[in-house]
Amino acid sequence: MSEQQRPASAGGLAATTFLDPLSWSAALWDYAVDATQRTILTLDVLRQRGNNYLAHNARKVPNVLSFEAELVVDARTLKRPVNYGLVRIRPPEGIVIDPSKRPFIVVDPRAGHGPGIGGMKHDSEIGFALRAGHPCYFVGFLPDPMPGQTIADVCDAEAFFVETVIARHPEANGKPALICNCQAGWQVMMMAATHPDLVGPIMLAGSPLSYWAGVRGKNPMRYLGGLLGGTWLTALAGDLGHGIFDGANLVANFESLHPDNTYWTKVYTVYSKVDTEAPRFLQFETYWGSPVLLNAEEMQSIADDLFVGNKLTEGLLQANDGTKIDLRNIASPIIVFCSHGDDITPPQQALGWILDLYASDEDIVDAGQTIIYSLHPSVGHLGIFVSGKVATKEHREFASCMDMIDLMPPGLYEAVITGVDETLAHPELISGKYLFTLEPRSIRDIAALGGNSPEDEARFATVARVSEINLGLYRTLATPAVRAGASEAGAEAMRRLQPNRLYFEMFADTNPTIGPVGSWAEAVRADRRPVAADNPFRALEAGVSEVMVGSLKAWGAARDAWSEALFLTVYGSPILQAAVGLAGEDAARSRRLARDLAREVAAQRMRTELESCIGAGGFREAWVRALMYVARPERRVDERLFAALVELNAALPPEDRVGFSEFKRIAREQFLILGLDEERAVAAIPTMLARAPEQPPQAIAASRRLATISGPLSEEARARLRRMEALFAAPARPPQEQASPQRKAS
Repeated sequence: MSEQQRPASAGGLAATTFLDPLSWSAALWDYAVDATQRTILTLDVLRQRGNNYLAHNARKVPNVLSFEAELVVDARTLKRPVNYGLVRIRPPEGIVIDPSKRPFIVVDPRAGHGPGIGGMKHDSEIGFALRAGHPCYFVGFLPDPMPGQTIADVCDAEAFFVETVIARHPEANGKPALICNCQAGWQVMMMAATHPDLVGPIMLAGSPLSYWAGVRGKNPMRYLGGLLGGTWLTALAGDLGHGIFDGANLVANFESLHPDNTYWTKVYTVYSKVDTEAPRFLQFETYWGSPVLLNAEEMQSIADDLFVGNKLTEGLLQANDGTKIDLRNIASPIIVFCSHGDDITPPQQALGWILDLYASDEDIVDAGQTIIYSLHPSVGHLGIFVSGKVATKEHREFASCMDMIDLMPPGLYEAVITGVDETLAHPELISGKYLFTLEPRSIRDIAALGGNSPEDEARFATVARVSEINLGLYRTLATPAVRAGASEAGAEAMRRLQPNRLYFEMFADTNPTIGPVGSWAEAVRADRRPVAADNPFRALEAGVSEVMVGSLKAWGAARDAWSEALFLTVYGSPILQAAVGLAGEDAARSRRLARDLAREVAAQRMRTELESCIGAGGFREAWVRALMYVARPERRVDERLFAALVELNAALPPEDRVGFSEFKRIAREQFLILGLDEERAVAAIPTMLARAPEQPPQAIAASRRLATISGPLSEEARARLRRMEALFAAPARPPQEQASPQRKAS
């Protein structure tokens, strides 16, 4: 009899009293039967997990993608080979791809686990890109690295992948959008900084770029490098691994963050809900239990240059061709999706690079950079990629609004996603059940999230110096002996015995003591006897679980507090800071990227060119400038405006329609001209209109609809709209009759 068919057993709390020993005995018996059955079923789930682990890792190209894919580029065949590959995702039945839409490329993180998390479910980053009609590609990797491959080689391969996708979609209305999960974020940012004209919008999902950043009492993982004395242990692990670093060691670091989940909650959840929880658990554990390998040199550079050295935002890294990697070179919109509940990549590490690169909001605009961020209130690190609720809200909205994002003028914005109700105007222009809005923000909003004091920056700088010293001593004194004693057989044995691999394999059928569990579980399922929900012993079990969780959380919190105190004390020592060459102002210096005179000269040249373009253009440029002028006081844009623009463009005669790239160019130029000198820009509109005396008759009506499509305007915006309507309604005069606008004093 199945669980659904069998009535709940007797002996619930309502049927028992302290004066009725028989009822208590019955309740205990029912609980004992249920607990024994759940134990066998839980062992069987762990057995299935172990078998899945062996089968998954035996595949030549293991991944957890739930979509069919075809190989496009095998990067092992490139001039500088790497263990990466580009595949095209085949759309599921019923999904139609629009060849005019920009392709999406989802790049998975090589941070210890195998590939596929961005498409592990159909409600995922890949899933919603496909549903929005975009061609979709995926960048994954193989378990074993190519000999000698470096991070710079990986970045070059990713650039080649993007070039390949562009060549395959000549009709696409926009450059490929890249969704980069976790560690893939810094890889793609490095690539985009050296290939600024290659990529479209870049979405960083849980990606760390500012590795020292965080808040005291909340982000203990950033102290790990200092507590271990730097990266010499990374070098030791690579030497013992015979030139290979085991990604399972990175997984172990993630596991250590939450001892309550690692040592109790994860398995207890399966045990307590074993009749329903197994599929979800097994799906996720297939990803979690597939650690990959990295070259020792790769991992060493990641640890030295990023995790401990924090050199990326300081512009201290170089590409293979010697080009300096300066993130300010990126020309595409950058979207940062992070969460307050993420303790692996907290918001400070996901967003702190903005403060490192730019001193003011004007710096962002002058650099021509568009930065958009979204802060989830609670989801954890892995939930950013795999949570169904996140996928159906944030990832869906980002996918459907990517063209709108690409049109946004330079500046810093926050993406605000809200529900739609009957009071919202023009719901027909909204895709889905959420409204996507971009609201201007300031770098003060980023600083308000919290971060390091100058004294804490000095502590992390001291860690970097100590790490260099210890690594140098290890390389000089110990490396020759360790490498001489290391062997491939010994390295393989170490990997097999790594706890994060061992506890998967030990429950597989290859363990003779586990063999009978499968048949026992079948017998239990044939005669399953779940206990009543109000059984007192089930309540006692839940209470014991809560005590275990609370105890492990308290231990983890105490460990983290002790680690933080030790870190702050040791690396805050003036003597240690002086001993490694840091003292006083040198120790607490700002890490903001240095001024670049060539960049400043280019920015000044651009402003000069814009000055000369204030009166240039015709009706199209004047109309876009007028719309932006009206919208400036509102300080927010939502997807309804973009949808209305698309509709308006589609309604024009074919010869008058504007392509996406051209409209983007016009919009960006008119935004910058307004920012340069608003009054001169407005005064030049009649001159621009005179070049096209036959204005479209619907222009004024379209302008009013677009200006008010997101709701009532403020008083200032209404006054601006009236001013523009008067300009556009005035009879056109030849350009020579227009009064020359007076040049505003600088």
